[in-house]
Order: sequence, then C-alpha cells, then structure tokens
Amino acid sequence: MDKEFDLYAVGGYGTGKIGFGRKIGIVSVDMMNRVTNVSAPMGKSPMGQEAVEKCAILFEAARTNDIPIVHCNTAFQPDLSDMPPWKIACMKTWIIGSWDVQIDARLWRDGDVLVCKKTPSIFFGTHCASVLNMHGVDTVIVTGANTSGCIRATSIESFSLGYRTIVPEQCVFDQGSVAHRQNLEDIGKRYVDVESFEFVLDQVRKAR
Repeated sequence: MDKEFDLYAVGGYGTGKIGFGRKIGIVSVDMMNRVTNVSAPMGKSPMGQEAVEKCAILFEAARTNDIPIVHCNTAFQPDLSDMPPWKIACMKTWIIGSWDVQIDARLWRDGDVLVCKKTPSIFFGTHCASVLNMHGVDTVIVTGANTSGCIRATSIESFSLGYRTIVPEQCVFDQGSVAHRQNLEDIGKRYVDVESFEFVLDQVRKAR
C-alpha cells in the first residue's frame, strides 16, 4: 500500500482569502426542529446548540442591516414519492407541513425567506439563488447543518454559482466532530473562507 502523503501545499491549495464583496446574504441550511431540537436524533449533536445560539445572534445583526436570510428545510410528501434515496433513516419522518420540518423558532422571523429542498444543497431545485440575486447579493454566508453533507454541498454550489462564500465555523455543526473538522478544512482549501463567528459577525454589523 502507498505511504501517506500530503501535497496540498505544493499545489498551492488554500492560497489567499476570498473576502467579502459588496452585498451579503445569509443561507441557513436545515435548522429545523428535527435537526436542532435536543429530543431529535440529529439534535443530540454536542455542537448543535452552540450553532443555534450563534446563528440567532448573527441573524439578528443581519436583519438590522437589511441583509436577506434564506432558510431551507428538507421535507417530503407523506408517501415519500419525492424523496431521493437518502441513506439516513430518521429523514423518513420529515414530512411537508409537520412540526419536524418547521424552522427552529429561535432562528425564524417574519421577513425571512423559506425554501424547501429534497437534496443536500439549498440551491438545487429551489429559488434560493433567485432571492439572493434579487437583493444584489455577491457574498453568501453559509450556516446550518450538517457540515459534511448539506453545508459542504451548499458551499460548493454557492462557489459554482459565482458567490463569494463564507462559512463561520461556530455557525455550522455535524453529527461527528472529525467529519466536521475535516470538511471545514477541505472546503476552506478549495472554495470558501472558513472564518470565526466573531469575525463574520463584525462584518455583518458593519455591512450597509
């Protein structure tokens, strides 16, 4: 078997910063009751409640400065006929209109936008990009869960759509700490700026 190797530095991965552009928008991925409530399987993630608390602060600062916030839930018809072949058993209870898929009340306010997705990225098959474009957004802050799945997919698609993409580390979470760290490190080398919550909050507070 080949020996372990790491040539990212040789290739120049992670060079420089993308930075913030002219207009910020925020996407909040799957911060719904069945993901954030401590009684639910995914809500048992030790880092989950901190992420909710940090997102609540970030979102209030964004609303003060008229920064658009687009939430998504992942939800399916009762017969699951529109559900792709996810390999996550608990998702079979994520039915459109149910309490399970309502956005956590700590994070939702009137004036926010909700889109419904079926697959990992908030952008795929939804009008999220249309909402952001309508507001002239060129910089997307990605928040929510799970880092290794829907946050990674959303970050890659945000990058692919031409947005400057920022991921505040304490505003995303996962079901495993190793997967969380590895995926943040990897997308940070390729597509996004992974930043501290404090830095991103400061940028949002200064935005006009």
